[in-house]
Amino acid sequence: MASKYSLDMTNGPFLKKILRFSLPLVLTGLLQMIYNTADVIVVGRFAGGTALAAVGATGSLVHLILNIFLGMSMGSGVMTAKYIGARDENSVKRCVHSAMLLSILSGIFVAIFGFVFSEQLLVMMDSPEDVLPLSKLYLQIFFLGAPAGMVFNFGASIVRATGDTKKPLLILSLSGIVNIVLNLILVIKFNMSVAGVAIATIVSQYISATIIVIVLFKMKNACKLDIKKLRFHKEELKRILYVGIPAGIQNSLFSVSNVIIQTTVNSFGSVAMAGIAASSNIDSLIYTCTNAISQTTMTFSSQNYGAKKYENFNKIYLRCIVLTIVIGGGMGALGVVFKDFLVGIFSTDPAVIEIGAQRLTLILPFYFFCSLMDVGAGQLRGMGKSFLPMLVSLLGGCGLRILWIFAFFPKNPTLIYLYYAYPISWTITFVVLFVCYFIVRKQILKKSGIRK
Repeated sequence: MASKYSLDMTNGPFLKKILRFSLPLVLTGLLQMIYNTADVIVVGRFAGGTALAAVGATGSLVHLILNIFLGMSMGSGVMTAKYIGARDENSVKRCVHSAMLLSILSGIFVAIFGFVFSEQLLVMMDSPEDVLPLSKLYLQIFFLGAPAGMVFNFGASIVRATGDTKKPLLILSLSGIVNIVLNLILVIKFNMSVAGVAIATIVSQYISATIIVIVLFKMKNACKLDIKKLRFHKEELKRILYVGIPAGIQNSLFSVSNVIIQTTVNSFGSVAMAGIAASSNIDSLIYTCTNAISQTTMTFSSQNYGAKKYENFNKIYLRCIVLTIVIGGGMGALGVVFKDFLVGIFSTDPAVIEIGAQRLTLILPFYFFCSLMDVGAGQLRGMGKSFLPMLVSLLGGCGLRILWIFAFFPKNPTLIYLYYAYPISWTITFVVLFVCYFIVRKQILKKSGIRK
């Protein structure tokens, strides 16, 4: 069965295969970042600081709403990879069709919810009055693309579970070009401001969704999609949700703390909001690259878990840790050196650049801990543990940040002191997840009768 798929993840050499799998994922993530980055650059340069603040202020809210459902797309990929590793072709088919139906229904729900409640959610975040109308308009248009976003993410997770990370990359290359071109046309030529960048984003999303569905239609293995077979299969759906819901909750928990932090940032005014929005795109760029390693360790571990090749866990996890440190640490160092230039790409306002550069100086030297944290959580999910990383993230990531905001920040209410919450929570959470990995691995080996 393995020969029908793009990559055998259960046999070495692992470093070579991890690089082969993860590098297209890195490029894919970068292209996805182009969507948001292009939005921010175009509105910052051609629509003014208020428009920049309006788009930047929506990021945490969008992630909060979408992450629970994107976690379920992660669950789809994990279970598909596990069934491939176990050579259970019938379960692969049932998993694929359950996942794709779930993606359609989830996307419709998010679109309706986001469109209807955009203004109420922004008000809850204390968005300034000069920013609120534009933020609302951006969000309402953006959420109309949710069905397409869900279909693409679920479909891409399934394709990647087979070992093929190149097709999603090629799809996003095309849609990314469309997004940028439409951004420039709608904002510069037609003066559509935030509405223009939102429309450009959802058009590119629907292009991506259409192509990934075509790819699934043409698959030559058990992942082949058949519209007539779209239905929920109880056992496979249950397992997707078992992995996906905790993953989504974990990501949403971080978004909750980010929304609280964004709400605090909003109290400093639109200039601070614009500076934070610009600098956030820089560290998000690093996160996007290193998150590919998290997806890699999760997918590789899932296939090996399904194949019962538990002895490969250490080889996979430790190699992914090294790659994460190299990529995250290297990009973080470059970001600090060129911080003024990088923030200046998004805005020419000296006050905005100063605020953004200060944030990067604090965040980027420690950013690889954020990436290591995600790699640890991905490894545990691949080993069949989904609630454990969620719980650790709840206490270490979200809990520590909220504690910092309400217990420590009031003693020194400055933007820099506010952002100390990030490196502290990343480091502690990673250490706990690292310890949890070895405990879980020992339990799996013991249960299977392997003594190592």
